[in-house]
Amino acid sequence: MHVVFLPKFALLACWMHELSELLNVEFYGEWLGLVAEFTTKSLLSWQWASNSVYYLLSLWSRLVTSVPYLKGDTPSLLDETVPKITEGFITSRINSVQASFADNSPDPDNPLENAESLQDQLESLPYLCRFKYESCSLFIINIMEPLLQAYTARSRLPASGDAAELSVIEGQIAWMVHIIAAILKIRQTVGCSQDSQELFDAELAARVLQLINITDTGVHAQRYQEISKQRLDRAILIFVQNFRRSYVGDQAMHASKQLYARLSELLGLTDHLVLLNVIVGKIATNLKCYAECEDVIDHTLSLFLELASGSYMTGKLLLKLESTKFIIANHSRENFPFLEEYRCVRSRTNFYYILGCLVFMEDGPVKFRSFMEPLLQVAVNLEASADAAFRTDVVKYAFTGLMRDLRGIAMATNSRRTYGLLFDWLYPSRMPLLLRAISLLTDEPEVTTPLLKFMSEFVLNKAQRLTFDSSSPNGILLFREISKLIVAYGSRILLLPNGTNIYRSKYKGIWISLTVLSRALCGNYVNFGVFELYGDRALADALDISLKMTLSIPLSDILTFKKLSKAYYGYMEVLFNNHITINSVLNLDTSTFVHIVTSLESGLKGLDTGISTQCASAIDSLAAFYFNNITAGDNPPSPAALNLARHIGELPSLFPQILKSLFEIIIFEDAGNQWSLSRPILSLIMISEQMFSDLRAQILASQPIDQQQRLSQCFDKLMTDVTRSLEPKNRDRFTQNLTTFRHDFRAK
Repeated sequence: MHVVFLPKFALLACWMHELSELLNVEFYGEWLGLVAEFTTKSLLSWQWASNSVYYLLSLWSRLVTSVPYLKGDTPSLLDETVPKITEGFITSRINSVQASFADNSPDPDNPLENAESLQDQLESLPYLCRFKYESCSLFIINIMEPLLQAYTARSRLPASGDAAELSVIEGQIAWMVHIIAAILKIRQTVGCSQDSQELFDAELAARVLQLINITDTGVHAQRYQEISKQRLDRAILIFVQNFRRSYVGDQAMHASKQLYARLSELLGLTDHLVLLNVIVGKIATNLKCYAECEDVIDHTLSLFLELASGSYMTGKLLLKLESTKFIIANHSRENFPFLEEYRCVRSRTNFYYILGCLVFMEDGPVKFRSFMEPLLQVAVNLEASADAAFRTDVVKYAFTGLMRDLRGIAMATNSRRTYGLLFDWLYPSRMPLLLRAISLLTDEPEVTTPLLKFMSEFVLNKAQRLTFDSSSPNGILLFREISKLIVAYGSRILLLPNGTNIYRSKYKGIWISLTVLSRALCGNYVNFGVFELYGDRALADALDISLKMTLSIPLSDILTFKKLSKAYYGYMEVLFNNHITINSVLNLDTSTFVHIVTSLESGLKGLDTGISTQCASAIDSLAAFYFNNITAGDNPPSPAALNLARHIGELPSLFPQILKSLFEIIIFEDAGNQWSLSRPILSLIMISEQMFSDLRAQILASQPIDQQQRLSQCFDKLMTDVTRSLEPKNRDRFTQNLTTFRHDFRAK
């Protein structure tokens, strides 16, 4: 029956929204019965038909969501059928636990371990449950109550009890919590009033909220590292996330009176603030107890971040809670052991980002300094350590943890005021520690990477947070510290031999260093002319070592590693746009200069539109500099201009080759950054009319003879009304002409 029926089922699923037409079919009742029978048998055969669940429940959800649009008195027969399907699904999931989870081991094929599979199975279920919500919620409660009673009874027994039995109970409850979470995610009124649905929501939510108290007491509080307990708490976190979005937080002021009245009767939760305290309390418990489970920590922090960043009002509500105050006041490793756990090391940044967001909601340096006290103690202890101690695991782990923590706090600074608090805490007292660490541990990427990533965040001028007073030297002082770090790292990393994993040992640190320098160079908080004026080599040294690092990497490797490629070309764009007159690129020998410019041409031809745009911008800056200072320059050329003229004189084919590549991209490829590509094309044409004329002849000669006259006219129109200048209006006119040229040239 399964094999014969499935094709018909798949066909009908395409037009289920036309339920009114199905009702007019003579055999509708028989068809619906067969579909129901097929669905029931498939649900019971969960071992072999799990992949069919999504399609089956999608069919039934389409049917029930079409009911409100039916006209006439013909019965749909869904009132009797759908509850049985819903109950069959729930029962089959509960029954599957006994066989699947008794061994309490990870199973990637199990829906409770596979988020994608779980989502597929639960996506359509809420519509079925809410179709006859009163009977469905009662059915769920009748299953949950015995499970909660059994779970509560086990919390009073010794931990040495039947572990397999407890794992089965936790697996069954996890399924029920996932089902309730899915129901609460969808708020749809079909079959009963909004008020009635909210009362049923409260009944279901109360069972899970009651469960939270059980999971964190008795024998269950000692089982945080066991797989079945982790499954259950992941389910609870998803429930909390869905329930919060519907009834807590941003919309808290408009929360249902009926829901909170019922929760008050059942659990004493009188309003959203009390409920929010329960949620944050669960977050704190997970962070304290799941020290070795990265997955649960990540889920917990995701929920915490959603609460903290939901809105300004939500954040203010969090700050009123005792559970939140505890976390902010006691964020040491003694209270939250996951901070000591290596497998959760990446979570530290997210944790401190969330805490930073909360702390910065309140004004005052006193509260900030109090919050930073545990980190200050770590920094002081590190500063007191001898150089030899820095190579021990204890010191290295403490330092990398500090860098990850500070990076999270830096991410949370989104205003001039909050950034100033962190800057004053860090500079000048803590900066020598960073320089010392990067100098002593250059060959330890597990140390240098967090340090450089922190600096990459710290120097980023997002939301104009790095805006100092006009009389403040802080921008210059910050860049000097950046220069010290980059020079210390670069001068040492270049001397190290290439390891077996060169990306990890060298390339990763180099591309992060380039990102740090790029962000500092274009952050608009440093007057770079000051360095040359006062003979300060901070800028020159930073540019010099950064170029040496880039030149140490073969172009093939730059193009192979995506993050390295993005950082390299981003740095080149900044360098050519903002610092071309500095004795850097143009002061190199010709072969090295040509290598860099050729790398820009390679980036133009790549598939990454962002990199292509960066390369086009860099080439445009170079060509415009040549045009303004050499081709059209009246004054005696500057040393930088003379260097550029020397390079081009030694390799006159460089600019024509780039112009050819740009035209080939415009004509023959579907580039999504045509505007960006048009800029360097005009600048190169302005350099030499002869270069453009030669390229035009070359392109025309490569085309069929019968097309050459038409294509020649396309080239004539390209320069219509375009003057010999690089003024913005002239550039825009050329860009418009180039768009027309491309369209006409490609026309058949």
